[in-house]
Amino acid sequence: MSDWLHNLPIFWMALVVFGFTYLLAAGICGLVTVLAKGERARAFKTISPGMLPPLGIIFGLFVAFTAAQVWTDNERANAAVDREASALRAVVVLAAVFPGEPESRLRALIRRHIEQAAAQEWPMMARGTATLRFTPALLAETLQSTLALTPDTEGQKTAQREITTALETAFDARRQRIIISQSHVNLVKWLCLFVQAVAALFAIAMIHCDNRIASAIAVGLFATGVAASVLLIASHDRPFTGEISVGPGPLLQVMPDASR
Repeated sequence: MSDWLHNLPIFWMALVVFGFTYLLAAGICGLVTVLAKGERARAFKTISPGMLPPLGIIFGLFVAFTAAQVWTDNERANAAVDREASALRAVVVLAAVFPGEPESRLRALIRRHIEQAAAQEWPMMARGTATLRFTPALLAETLQSTLALTPDTEGQKTAQREITTALETAFDARRQRIIISQSHVNLVKWLCLFVQAVAALFAIAMIHCDNRIASAIAVGLFATGVAASVLLIASHDRPFTGEISVGPGPLLQVMPDASR
């Protein structure tokens, strides 16, 4: 699917998908009507209606398999962002064990990291251009600052270990969300859905070729189901792209207050 389609608001995406599908269905109906003359019409009528259930079932299976990937990617994306937010929140809370300059520094670094992730990484993930090539400098600096602390009490030693663990979790969660941002339904799956839908539409039109109204109704109903399935998958295809996408909201919610 093209990037411009994924970035459309849902209303316009629905308009494009349903419009294209209905135009395709109308074209198939018109073509079959033109061809259904004489011997070809009799040949079309000999096609068994028993073909329609298998064609519909195969299309439904294609939709189910494709949707399963899409739902899984979205669940993983949400889980990764939530896990990163929880880890960063733990760092902010535990930083209070080191009052004064160490706490202020850790809070400031976490705040800047979240701001950078929301302002720079999210647009890149939406475009599918975010990579793991570079280590997040602010998160790395936070880890280095944590390891450089000199704890005076057992509580501070425990807090230092917990902060380090939380930062490692944040690193891993960030890696996961960037990897997931590159996931999408590949061209082969879209082509299989398209070919199967076209085959079913042709079969419906041929079987009802002697009754134009019945043919139009049957083809229109199946085309509506095809368009709804494509819209559902396309709107969720890329977890970080489009109107329905995973946003940086959980990270922004745990961002430390700049006034402290």
